[in-house]
Amino acid sequence: MLLSCILTYLFCGTAWGWYPQTFEESLLPQTGYPTLQGFHRTYRAQAADTLIEIARSTGLGYLSLHHANPDTDPWLPSDGESILLPYAFLPPDGIQPGITINLAELRLYYVWQEKNRTRVRVYPVGIGTSGWDTPEGDFRITEKIVHPVWYPPASIRQNNPSLPSRIAAGPDNPLGDYWLGLSAPGYGIHGTSKPYGVGRRISHGCLRLYPGDIRDLFARVSVGTTVRIIRQPVKAGIKNDQLLVEVHRSENTAPETLLQDVLQQISRLPWQGHLDMEALKKELVLGRGVPTVVSR
Repeated sequence: MLLSCILTYLFCGTAWGWYPQTFEESLLPQTGYPTLQGFHRTYRAQAADTLIEIARSTGLGYLSLHHANPDTDPWLPSDGESILLPYAFLPPDGIQPGITINLAELRLYYVWQEKNRTRVRVYPVGIGTSGWDTPEGDFRITEKIVHPVWYPPASIRQNNPSLPSRIAAGPDNPLGDYWLGLSAPGYGIHGTSKPYGVGRRISHGCLRLYPGDIRDLFARVSVGTTVRIIRQPVKAGIKNDQLLVEVHRSENTAPETLLQDVLQQISRLPWQGHLDMEALKKELVLGRGVPTVVSR
């Protein structure tokens, strides 16, 4: 795996965490509608790789990488197999300065103003598992804590009686080194002692980032920063006069419902071309989370 990480570093130019990493790629165009941001990369799998390891070493979420490569064996990719690293994306609807978390795609978007330009930075995020769903709605950051102490709630200790009532800051603390408390009581954005859970539905409702990503985000936000948590499995946008959609697998939404949703989004775009309905329906079924051209 060490060789894999070194090759990833050499290929991508950096150990990818948040993205886009270049200034030009991170600029949000002033178009008034979603447009494609960033660029995909590829990675050549090595003999000992798994998609979980590749996701961690390239700074992507596991499910995002897995869905983008549906024909790849997640535990045994072929030696030399080309793996798509899905860094390109369409921003969610109504993205604005502050934090937007799209639960459907397991990504956190941070938008800010810099030198009269609007920039965006994306971080993969772990969210609540079934029965411990991350709440949707409009919130704000209410506190910033370095080296937080974790006091497991009674509901969690009931499911795991071996948990102590207090876990001190340190390498065994599941909150990691940074905590951003939300105005939703008991919920926050934090690091993790188990980075392989980032980009998966695995938490008790909080939002987990890779250790390097939460350190970066923590330094950029302040108490009072807005946090919008949404669930938007389908996104539509335009790039170079082409219509694109990005579909993330939805366990609870039928393809027919997703179709109506995306057609409504397309109707709001300044686009008058021909829709390739067959390509659109195929992408709704696959749900790869990869921006795909659906115009002719």
